[in-house]
Amino acid sequence: MRTSIATVSISGDFPEKLAAIAKAGFTGVEIFENDFLTHDASPREVAGMARDQGLEITLFQPFRDFEGMPEPQRARVFDRAERKFDIMGELGTDLMLICSNVSPISLGGIDRAAADFHALGERAAKHGVRVGYEALAWGRHINDHRDAWEIVRRAGHDNIGIILDSFHTLSRKIDVNSIRAIPGDKIFIVQLADAPLIDMDLLYWSRHFRNMPGEGDLPVVDFMRAVAATGYDGPLSLEIFNDQFRGGSARAIAEDGHRSLVYIMDQVKRLEPDIRIEVPDMPARVAARGVEFVEFVAGPSEKANLEELLSSLGFARTGGHLNRKVDLYTQGDIRIVINSDIGSDSFAGASYSVHGANAYAFGMKVEDAEATVLRAAALGAPVFAEPRHQGEVAVPAIQGVGNGVIYFLDDTPALASIWTNEFTPVDEKPAGNAGLTRIDHIAQTTRYDEMLTWLLFYTSIFETRRTPMVDVVDPGGLVRSQAVESLDGHGFRLTMNGADSRKTFAGKFLAESFGTSIQHIAFATDDIFVTARNLTALGFQALPISRNYYDDLEARFGLEPDFSDALRAASILYDRDEGGEYFQIYSRTFGEGFFFEIVERRGNYGGYGAMNAPFRIAAQRRLFRPEGMPRE
Repeated sequence: MRTSIATVSISGDFPEKLAAIAKAGFTGVEIFENDFLTHDASPREVAGMARDQGLEITLFQPFRDFEGMPEPQRARVFDRAERKFDIMGELGTDLMLICSNVSPISLGGIDRAAADFHALGERAAKHGVRVGYEALAWGRHINDHRDAWEIVRRAGHDNIGIILDSFHTLSRKIDVNSIRAIPGDKIFIVQLADAPLIDMDLLYWSRHFRNMPGEGDLPVVDFMRAVAATGYDGPLSLEIFNDQFRGGSARAIAEDGHRSLVYIMDQVKRLEPDIRIEVPDMPARVAARGVEFVEFVAGPSEKANLEELLSSLGFARTGGHLNRKVDLYTQGDIRIVINSDIGSDSFAGASYSVHGANAYAFGMKVEDAEATVLRAAALGAPVFAEPRHQGEVAVPAIQGVGNGVIYFLDDTPALASIWTNEFTPVDEKPAGNAGLTRIDHIAQTTRYDEMLTWLLFYTSIFETRRTPMVDVVDPGGLVRSQAVESLDGHGFRLTMNGADSRKTFAGKFLAESFGTSIQHIAFATDDIFVTARNLTALGFQALPISRNYYDDLEARFGLEPDFSDALRAASILYDRDEGGEYFQIYSRTFGEGFFFEIVERRGNYGGYGAMNAPFRIAAQRRLFRPEGMPRE
C-alpha cells in the first residue's frame, strides 16, 4: 500500500514536516504550494530533501481557477500552468492537482471545461506530466465528482484524470457507489479526510475541522470500498486542514495519519475480501472484555496514604510478588497493584521519577493477548517489554496515553494463572467489605489536541465504539469528554478527557503530574446505598457535595423527598436517562488530583454522569491541595 500525506496536514517547517512524514512510515508526500513557496530552497533542492527521506513526491498542488475562464484570463491560466509544469519537472513529480473553479468570472458548461482540459493535456504531455481534476464541494460550477468525471471523460486525454477526495464527496452526501463506474486507471490519486458532523458552511468546515479517517463521523470506509472496486492501485493520501493539527506535534500527527490509513484499508479488506488490497497483515480488531487490574507506582509515604484510602474502600492486601516490591489489593473482581520499586531502573521507577505517584499501567482482559499486540504493532503502537525474572511470565503489552503501559491478559494458562503463580498469598483480613464488584471504567486525561489520536488508538485496535462527545464546564475552562466502550456497552469502558487549559481541574492534573494519564478509576457496586453505609463504617470520606445540588436535583427529576434526602446523606450524585439510573460517590483526591469513583447502574443507563461533572469539579476545587502529596 502506497501511502502519502499533504505537507499542509502537519505543523513545522518544511524539513521538519518531511522528516516526520518519513519517520511515520509514509512512502510519499504531496507538496502543498504554499509550503514550497515559503521554504528558501530551489525545486531541485526540495526534490533532494524528499529523496533523502525516502519519499516520493506524489502530487504538486493546488492549481486554482483554471477551467471555463474567459479571455484574456484563459490564456494567462494556460501560461501559468506551463510554468508549474516546469517546476514539477525540477521537483521530480509528474502529477498536479487542479481544483474546480470558484472564480466569479468563470463560465459554466461541461463541454467548455472538457475542451480546456484536452488542450491542457496536450501541453502536459509535452512536459511528461499529468493533471488530475478535483471537484471542490463549493466549486462554482463543478462541485460533484460525477460532473468532474464527465469532464475528464469528454476531455479524452491520457494525461488528464480525476482526483477523488472523500471530504468533497461525503460532505455533500453524494452516493459513493457512483465512483464504481470510474475506471481505476483514470483515478490519478485518492485523498482521504474525515470530519465531525457539523452543520456549517462547507468551505469553513473543510478548512478548519477535517481530521484523520476514523476520527470523525463521515463514512470513509464506504467511500474507499467504492474506490477499491474500480481497481485503483495508486497512492492513498491524506489532505487534512485542521487548526489543532497545525499547532500540534508533527511527529504525532504524522504517526496518527499513517495509523488511520492502515486501519481504514484493513476495514475495507475485511469487507471486500474478493478485491485485492495491499495492507499489512494483522489480526482483526480484538474484543476487550474489561479492565483486569490497575497498577500504581508510589514511594513509601505515598504508598501508605494510598493503602489507607484503599482500606477505607474495603480493599485488602491479598498478595505480595515473589520477586518484586509489588503488592496486590483485591475486592470482588477488582485488582489494584502497588509497585513501590522506585529505586530500580524499571519502567515503574522511571515513571515515578517523572510523574511522582501515579497509576501508570492497567491490564485489559482480551480474547487473545498475542493477537492484540500484533495488531497494535501493525498500527504503529510501541510494543512494551521489560526484563523478567526467572519464573515470571512476559505479559504482552504496549505503550499508550502518557507513555503508560497497557498489559493484555487472556485465558491461556500462563496468563490466566499469573495471580496465583507470581504472588504469594497474604492473610490480611480486611476491615470490612464495601460491596465493590468490578472496575466499571477508567478515565484518562490528555491534552485536547491529542484526544483524537488516542480515541483512534483504542477504536482501531479493539472492538470498541465512541460515544458522542460531551462538553464539561469547569470554572477554569472547557473540558471535552468522550467514551470508548465495548460494542455491547458493558465489557470495557474508558472515558477520555481532553483539557486545553491548565486552569481546569483536568488540566491541572495533567500539568502537575507531568503528563500521566489515568486520573480516576470507577468501581461498580450492586447497591450503592449499602455500599455507602459500609464505606462510612470503614472510615471512607466521600467528596462532600453542595446542598444546592440536591435541591435542584429533586426539582429537575421530581424525586421523592425521602429519596433525595438519602442521596444527600451519603453524598451520592444521581442521573438518569431513557434507559435507567446512575449513582455516583467520589473519593477525595489523592496526589496531584487522582480520585476514585463508586457507581451503580440500574437498567440500561448508557452514560457516565456527565451532567454531574461540574458539581464534582466544584467540590474537588474546594478541597484540593495545590501542593499535592509529598514525594520521597
